Amino acid sequence: MKFFLFDSSSPLLFTQTIFWVFLLVVLVFFGLLKNKIKLSHLWLLLVSYFFYYKSSGNFVVLLLSVTFITFIFARLLPKITSKPLKRTLLFFGILLDASFLLYFKYTYFFVDTINQVWKTNFVAVDYLSLFVNNSFGTNFSVDKIILPVGISFFTFQAISYLADVYKEKIDTKTSFWDFAFYLSFFPQLVAGPIVRAENFLPQLKKPYSLSKQDFNKAFFLILNGLIKKIFVSDYISINFVDRVFSSPDTFSGVENLLASYGYTLQIYCDFSGYTDIAIAISLLFGFRLPKNFNSPYKAVNITDFWHRWHISLSTWLRDYIYIPLGGNRKGKIRQYINLLTTMLIGGFWHGANIKFVFWGFCHGVLLILDKLLNMMVKPLQNNKIYRIFSAIICFHLVAVLWIFFRADSFELATTVLQKIFSLNPNAFLPVILAYWKPLSIILFAMIIHILPQKAKDFIRNIFYRSPLFLKIIYALIVVFVLSQVKSASIQPFIYFQF
Repeated sequence: MKFFLFDSSSPLLFTQTIFWVFLLVVLVFFGLLKNKIKLSHLWLLLVSYFFYYKSSGNFVVLLLSVTFITFIFARLLPKITSKPLKRTLLFFGILLDASFLLYFKYTYFFVDTINQVWKTNFVAVDYLSLFVNNSFGTNFSVDKIILPVGISFFTFQAISYLADVYKEKIDTKTSFWDFAFYLSFFPQLVAGPIVRAENFLPQLKKPYSLSKQDFNKAFFLILNGLIKKIFVSDYISINFVDRVFSSPDTFSGVENLLASYGYTLQIYCDFSGYTDIAIAISLLFGFRLPKNFNSPYKAVNITDFWHRWHISLSTWLRDYIYIPLGGNRKGKIRQYINLLTTMLIGGFWHGANIKFVFWGFCHGVLLILDKLLNMMVKPLQNNKIYRIFSAIICFHLVAVLWIFFRADSFELATTVLQKIFSLNPNAFLPVILAYWKPLSIILFAMIIHILPQKAKDFIRNIFYRSPLFLKIIYALIVVFVLSQVKSASIQPFIYFQF
């Protein structure tokens, strides 16, 4: 019975053994219902809400609220013929969906800003919990506003659904149950990828199918995702990166530099590891999710980087913010303003903190510089030496900005940079000897990352062509290795906080 109750100290994560037992049970019951589309989807809908309850407790009510509000507005939009009135309804629908995100994620930021500007002493109180307590006799704490896991992801999906209904891009006759399933599908619910209704909803009408190729891909992606998360991300985080970033001024410049390199691999392996597993589990249920990463550190410029990193977010920002602002349709100056605005919003989406705003601003500036320099370097774009040189520069620009993303404050980020720019080259060997294990894993992960796609496909095809018993042996070896390096404490995925 304990498993069915929410425990904030032990959320249900892909990296826990209990999750895979849970998934096996879900798959068994799904297998019994797979030929009955409506029943199998209802089963997965109930499982998805249970999964979110295990991740966020009573905030499952919030997911339900966003679902009901979005569905009601989506049903009203097609019935209105007046364009101004239709736009107004769309605006209020989006505002209501966004209000939950703004409340839970940005209340402290807004209150602190008002207090600093107007010299007031307002205190943030969880009025939503207070209202629920007064209405239903519950005892939720009202002292601190807790950020629900995954709220940004399902809010963005809800907003995109309303916008696509307004544009008449999707079937407006979608049932409530299908829409609820789309918004809550558990593999990608709490950390993406952000799924578009136009891609997901049509899959609900198709009969279940799982080809041998799909099974092989799912099996491979699960192992790949677990290796990225536990063997690379968690290990280098606990044994090196977190130590340095927690107190950068007590570590040498070399340690700060190598920890910064480490974080570039940590955040990639953590987030893409989650995505790999989410895509794999979805495949087992017959659903195909969009690709979210494409070797981002092989990018030759910042524009290329954003075509490869968190693709579902970058395309969401493009389609629902950049293009509605005018995109590149209203002249160069307006295009640059739109780019900067979009990336500022993207930075702010990651957190109500000046360091995230600065991170987004810098990426916006670099995207503008890309546009300005594009014509100058166009003749060199197919030159291999230029592309290697450009990729190295791009990687280091991204790595520097990740420092502001990772550091606990803007001030600590500047401390890291100060230490790096004053490093002593003679300290490299002692640091490498002291941290040879995590540094070896960082080097290993980077080498795998920059391998040519043909080499990666060759490795993948070896796995695909192996008989099932060999795949099981590979899996057992991976599980054994991961059990040796796995931390005793729970290491949640980084993007859960966003």
